[in-house]
Amino acid sequence: MTSPPLIARIAEGVSAIPAAQWDACAGADNPFLAHAFLTILEESGSVGPGTGWQPAPIIIDGADGAPAAIAPAYLKGHSQGEYVFDHGWADAWHRAGGRYYPKLQLAVPFTPVPGPRLLIRPDAGDRRAGELIAAIESVAVQNGLSSAHATFVAPGQLPVFERAGWLTRAGVQFHWHNHGYDDFDAFLGDLASRKRKAIRKERAAALDGLRVEHLTGGEITEAHWDAFWDFYQDTGARKWGQPYLTRSFFSLLGERMGDRVLLMFALRGDRPIAGALNLIGGDTLYGRYWGCVEDVPFLHFELCYYQAIDAAIARGLATVEAGAQGEHKLARGYVPVTTWSAHYLPDPGFRRAVDDFLVRERAAVAVEQEYLGELTPFRKSA
Repeated sequence: MTSPPLIARIAEGVSAIPAAQWDACAGADNPFLAHAFLTILEESGSVGPGTGWQPAPIIIDGADGAPAAIAPAYLKGHSQGEYVFDHGWADAWHRAGGRYYPKLQLAVPFTPVPGPRLLIRPDAGDRRAGELIAAIESVAVQNGLSSAHATFVAPGQLPVFERAGWLTRAGVQFHWHNHGYDDFDAFLGDLASRKRKAIRKERAAALDGLRVEHLTGGEITEAHWDAFWDFYQDTGARKWGQPYLTRSFFSLLGERMGDRVLLMFALRGDRPIAGALNLIGGDTLYGRYWGCVEDVPFLHFELCYYQAIDAAIARGLATVEAGAQGEHKLARGYVPVTTWSAHYLPDPGFRRAVDDFLVRERAAVAVEQEYLGELTPFRKSA
């Protein structure tokens, strides 16, 4: 008896799918995969026409007619806002006479946060992940796309991509882990004496003449978002040339997901001079954006790293993920963690060339991570 043909569909956007159906597949732990977050990106104009990020979620429906599996997919017209860099691949494909863009991207736009890229409803069955990958590959081939990429894949899902023959790519981020600390001083107690003293001096210097406030939910007003927008604009202009997110994104985030937002401000008197935006997950505090209008030594470290540790301890969260890159996080108690992406390249020659590159790159990343692990500030065992 032959199995019925696999049927997948592509929705016009996340907003075209009922929130309850999407969230039944995405789960509740990772706020960036929530229907609310992804539709805020769409409704604010941060993704969609003219942005190079065209939402194209791929869906397999269950017997009940509701989605059983979803891939948060986007047609990409460039490689910006991904934090896994494939510009060299694009150049090579273009030199060979191919057209790299558009490509298919399984990701949360502008968000280098590991998480599932195959959203499977818990009652849908184990086979759905493999079926969804097959549907993604079919979409790429049938539409003549150069490639499909799943970036910042949750480690638990990586074997599914590997079994399907996707190429895997390693990277490094720096995360802080809560080992049951009662407070920040308990965390410092795990560090070498010289490192403890350095962090205390940094915190004192950063906070001299300033106060810090943490805001969430209804405490966050439009005036706060206005101030943070100024910070974000400054950082975005320096990092990316222009910010990815629109001003309305922040208002909608506060309106619809305020209870999952933790906004930190440093104030001189009553004037905010710097801010950091975090989202609260099931067991993780995710640091996302930072900016300032006054240059204060060590204030970036204070707001983005130390205040985040304070907040995670107070909330009983297991981890702080403070974003992409940044070896300076090592001295602040953040340790190297491997991140993963998976890549589908239909053309055999292109695939062989990229595979050869990735074998060498993964070896280099492993050596780098081992070296970085020796640089952490924690006391060494005897």
